Amino acid sequence: MKINKFWVFIVFALLLSCKKELVINPDSFALTENMFKNDREGESLEIDTLLIAAFKSKSLMEFYKSRGFKTVWHSEKNRKIILVTIKKCEDEGLNPLDYNISKLESIEKNFTDLNDNEQVNYDLLLSYNFEKYLKHLHQGKLNPKNVYFNWDLHMDEFDTPAVLNTALEKDSLAGEIVKCQPQALTYKKLIAALEIINKFPEDTTDIIDTAYVMRHNHTDKAIITVKKKLIYWNDLDSVRLSSFYDDKTFEAVKKFQTRHGLYSDGVIGKGTIKALNFTKEERKHQIIANLERWRWYSRPFAPKYVLINIPDYSLNVVEDQNVTMSKRIVVGKNKRRTPVLTSVLQTVVFNPTWTVPPTILKEDIIPELIKDRNYLRKKGIGIYDSDSNEVDPYKWNEKKPRGYRYVQKPGYNNALGVVKINFPNRYSVYMHDTDHRDLFDRNFRSLSSGCIRVEKPLELVELLLADQKKYTKEKMDSIIETKKTLFVRLIKRYALYQWYWTAWSEDGELVFRDDIYNLDADLYSQLRN
Repeated sequence: MKINKFWVFIVFALLLSCKKELVINPDSFALTENMFKNDREGESLEIDTLLIAAFKSKSLMEFYKSRGFKTVWHSEKNRKIILVTIKKCEDEGLNPLDYNISKLESIEKNFTDLNDNEQVNYDLLLSYNFEKYLKHLHQGKLNPKNVYFNWDLHMDEFDTPAVLNTALEKDSLAGEIVKCQPQALTYKKLIAALEIINKFPEDTTDIIDTAYVMRHNHTDKAIITVKKKLIYWNDLDSVRLSSFYDDKTFEAVKKFQTRHGLYSDGVIGKGTIKALNFTKEERKHQIIANLERWRWYSRPFAPKYVLINIPDYSLNVVEDQNVTMSKRIVVGKNKRRTPVLTSVLQTVVFNPTWTVPPTILKEDIIPELIKDRNYLRKKGIGIYDSDSNEVDPYKWNEKKPRGYRYVQKPGYNNALGVVKINFPNRYSVYMHDTDHRDLFDRNFRSLSSGCIRVEKPLELVELLLADQKKYTKEKMDSIIETKKTLFVRLIKRYALYQWYWTAWSEDGELVFRDDIYNLDADLYSQLRN
């Protein structure tokens, strides 16, 4: 049965209007589906299993087996929803070419003229590419464990046959597509960021090429290029393009610095110039790379959790969707990266001892101890043999350094400070206080050996132990005074999401952070291969 051209036009208009939403809007699809309510379902056709096997897809075979090895996409309504969804997938940082969109659209134009064999082949091709899209939407195009060595997110198995069967049986294809999307708020903010950056014109600005630091009320010829960059990114209204660093440009620079996680002091130094020199395309690629990372974890978040963004040097406690505490943190340096993982906070340790880990022992401690046998004693670190006997540093066998344990006693000057928070993970990392408390005043805080150092951690511990009333602030202070190690198991359950993202949007403005581990460009390149 042919559909009036007017209604087809209206359907496409409604479908395309979804572009304005952060995510696919099921209500828009619902309107479209109602318009096709009188659409006559075509006849199901038998499918030879050899044709399915040619796609080398286990899930495709399972899907058609569950449908009695018959065609399923005789409804024009469902086919159009699939095609429009795939065509619009660029709005989510995916590539329509990965799903053979040109060929699918070409076949669809001539659907009424297809013979039985052609309809069967089209049905299979549509299912295969739609399944691939849904998997990429829900789990990402790449497997993170094949990309990163220190990425430990627990991914759910994705049952595409079950998704498609539910959609067909409930006649709710659009709704099932929405359910496949990651539910995290940051993912939605990234979708919005991609929409925002796509509206920017072509970037024709030049590179800022200077080794000088530019300051307010000074004159530098590079200021002209700085102004052009700020105007392009909407941080500065049009001004006279002189080489004088005026008040208006000063305020614009501070706004730009805030959006990029830099010190908002108006001083145009190395970090600010690096951020200004990013092109539109590079920022767009960065957003797409971050969208992929968030697709690697599509589970709903726990009711209470701690969310760490490694390159933002930030920790937020979220309870019932409200941020109840925010902290600055120090994370691992590039050669000792903080891992990406999910876990559950388990134990608070007051007055922890610190056992030197193998990497620090090899790279830092042993070389210093060979030069100065009193090096560890000055830091309050004892050397212990296999029987837990303390060894005189002058009797330490430098040829067998791994035959000892190197332990720092508890105290305010302990490397872990006065408290640490444990959570199960295979990297032996944890959150803790530090004896270098001045580091939190720095803007660049990729400085640790992999663990997370937390600013004023006792405030965080007080919140985590809020249900365990005997651990008041006064009680915690008295425990710390004893300098004796005490383990306290957490009763209230907090999930931990220790992640890495360098782009998002806030209130209609783009936000970026320095890619401290240099992950974005490489990930984008792999996505496009």
